[in-house]
Amino acid sequence: MAKPSSNDIAIISNDDIKSKIYTIRGMQVMLDSDLAEIYGYETKNFNRQVKNNIERFDSDFMFQLTSEDIENLSRCKNFTLNKREGRGANIKYMPYAFTEQGVYMLMSVLKGELAVRQSKMLVRVFKDMKDFIIQRNNLIGTDAISRLLEITDRHTDDIRKIKEKWSQKTNLQ
Repeated sequence: MAKPSSNDIAIISNDDIKSKIYTIRGMQVMLDSDLAEIYGYETKNFNRQVKNNIERFDSDFMFQLTSEDIENLSRCKNFTLNKREGRGANIKYMPYAFTEQGVYMLMSVLKGELAVRQSKMLVRVFKDMKDFIIQRNNLIGTDAISRLLEITDRHTDDIRKIKEKWSQKTNLQ
C-alpha cells in the first residue's frame, strides 16, 4: 500500500478539524473517514492500518458506532457521513470512532511526512480546545457558585413566606 505523499492533500485548518469532532456516548471523538481524509488515506486503507495494529487501540481509544449512534449523529447539521457520495449515501460498515487518546495512538501507527505534519496539527487543536475550556472554566468559580446557591436558597425561602402569607389571606376571605 502506498503511503500518501505530502502533495496528495491540502493542509486542513484548525476550524475544519474542530468541525470533525463529535460527541458520541459522552466522549469527544473523530470518525475514521474524517481522520483518513486528514491523513490522506482512503478510509478502507486507513482502517487496514488500524487493524494491523489493533493491539494499540483499546476500547477507550476506539470503538465501532452502532445504528443508534449513526441515527443520533444524523441529527447534527454537519454530520460528515451524510455529505459524501459512496459510503455516506449507503453505509456498508459501521464507522469507527477514535477518542483523543486513540488519535494520539494513530500518530504512532501512521508514518510519513504528511502523517507527522497532520499529527502535530491534531495535537495543537486538542490542546487549544482544552485551553479554551480551562480559560472559560474560571469565569465562574466555586465562590461564585456558593454565593449563587445562598441567594437561591434565600429567594426560595422568601417565595415560601410569600406563599404562606398569600394562603393565609386567601383563607381569611
